[in-house]
Amino acid sequence: MAVPLIILISLGFALLLNTGVKGLSFYRSSFILPLVVPVASVILVWQILFHEHGALSQLMQLFGLSAVDWINSGWSVCVLVLLYIWKYCGYNVVLFLAGLNSIPKEYYESARMDGAGPWKCFTRITLPFLAPTGFFVLVLSIINSLKVFRESYQLAGSYPDRHIYMLQHFMNNNFSNLNYQRLSTAAFLLFVLIGLMVFALFRFEAKLGRDLE
Repeated sequence: MAVPLIILISLGFALLLNTGVKGLSFYRSSFILPLVVPVASVILVWQILFHEHGALSQLMQLFGLSAVDWINSGWSVCVLVLLYIWKYCGYNVVLFLAGLNSIPKEYYESARMDGAGPWKCFTRITLPFLAPTGFFVLVLSIINSLKVFRESYQLAGSYPDRHIYMLQHFMNNNFSNLNYQRLSTAAFLLFVLIGLMVFALFRFEAKLGRDLE
């Protein structure tokens, strides 16, 4: 759920910033800021916002709505996805900006002279030239999504709501319970899953490269 969302959002921000907005260096620095903020302090803010009696529930009650236990209900996956996007979106924006800046401007000028509109320039020039950067961002986003266990663990503990109970939770809990058979099985399954995913991604990247040629 989070990977397609973060790619679309970060690409949108990158296209917006690539239009020549003033203070681009400031925006780049602000987008990187979430990566350097300590995770524990971020989790504390998220707990204040999304606790059953937190700021968001209090705001809802002002409008006559019932309080929601965001972290310990089906909404927990939305909270975790929002946290993931907030933390890693800025880094992807910077990568997409680097890819956009590497596209020669002459291609856009020639396309406009031939009567191409913004949408055709985007689909015929921007997307093909941005494909290698997009593949790199996709791989990084998947890797970061597999590391979001740290945030989930600090947000809801060892036994969170089932919607955010991950394979890493299962491995960590079985390690604590000294159940090494289930732990090793889960670790092997995770290894196979990541291996198959990386293999499929590189096959897709190779096919995409041949199509673009």
